[in-house]
Amino acid sequence: MPNFNTVETFPLAGRQVRRMGYGAMQLAGPGVFGPPKDRDACVAVLREAIAAGVNHIDTSDFYGPHVTNQIIREALHPYPGDLTLVTKLGAIRGDDGSWISAREPDDLRRGVHDNLRNLGLDVLDIVNIRVMGNVHSPAEGSIEEQVVALAELQRDGLVKHIGLSNVTAAQIAEAQRIVPIVCVQNQYNLVNREDDALVDQLAAQGIAYVPFFPLGGFTPIQSSALSDIARELNATPMQVALAWLLHRAPNILLIPGTSSLAHLRENMQAAQLKLSDDVLKQLDAIEGTSASSGGH
Repeated sequence: MPNFNTVETFPLAGRQVRRMGYGAMQLAGPGVFGPPKDRDACVAVLREAIAAGVNHIDTSDFYGPHVTNQIIREALHPYPGDLTLVTKLGAIRGDDGSWISAREPDDLRRGVHDNLRNLGLDVLDIVNIRVMGNVHSPAEGSIEEQVVALAELQRDGLVKHIGLSNVTAAQIAEAQRIVPIVCVQNQYNLVNREDDALVDQLAAQGIAYVPFFPLGGFTPIQSSALSDIARELNATPMQVALAWLLHRAPNILLIPGTSSLAHLRENMQAAQLKLSDDVLKQLDAIEGTSASSGGH
C-alpha cells in the first residue's frame, strides 16, 4: 500500500483542503439532539481547529437541529477565506429526537434555506444529499429526483457544489449523469471496508471520499490488535485508526468529531503519525475483527 501520510491536502470543490478536517456532529447534545452541555467549550474547539489549520468542516442543520450550525456561526463568522463548509440534507428531527427522512424537493429547498440562515451564508460551498438507505449503509434505488432538485438549487445560486452520502456506486453514476459530484461520504473505517473498491474508483476520478464514523461511530472500534499496535507506536488506538485512513488513499478526507479540546488535539496529531509497511500489514489484517455502529 502506498504511503500517503506526506500528502497533506486534496482538491475539494476547486480548493486544496487539508486532509484532517473536523466533523461538527458532536457539538450538539446527547444523541445529536438539543444544545450541548458546554457551549463555550464547543466554540473553543472550533476556534482551535481553525487555528490548527483545519479548513474543511462538515455539518448539517439537522444536527441539533440547528444547534451545530448556530455554534459554528458564533465561533467562526465571518469565516476564513479558505474554509470549506460542507453540509447535508435528507432528514429532519422529530420532537422526540427521531430521524425522519426529508427527501422531497420541497424538503431539500427548505433544508438549504435553513442551512444558509443558521450558518449566516448567502451560498453553501457543498451540499451532500444524505440517502437514508439502510440508515448506516446504502441501499440501491434511484436518487434522480433528489439530485435534480439540488441541481436546480445550484442553478439558483444557493449551492456551489454537490456531494452524496450513504450511496452505492450505481447511485453515484446516476447522479454524475445529472451534475458533477465533488465528494462522497460513506461509512468506512479500519474494520468496515465494504467501500474498498469505491474508494479507489473515486480516487481515479479525483473525487474526495469522506468516511463517516472513521472511528466506529457511537460504538468506537475495539480491537486488541489495534491496541497492541498503538502501544508500540506510543499513540492511542484512535490515532492509529485515523492514520491508517490517511495512508489508505490520497482522496480520503477525515472529519473526526469531538467537543473536547484534548480529543481535538489527539486527532490532529494523528496526521503526523508515521506507519511502516509492517504496521500497515498488521492493520490491514484487522478488517472485520470488530463491528462498528451508530447514527449519522
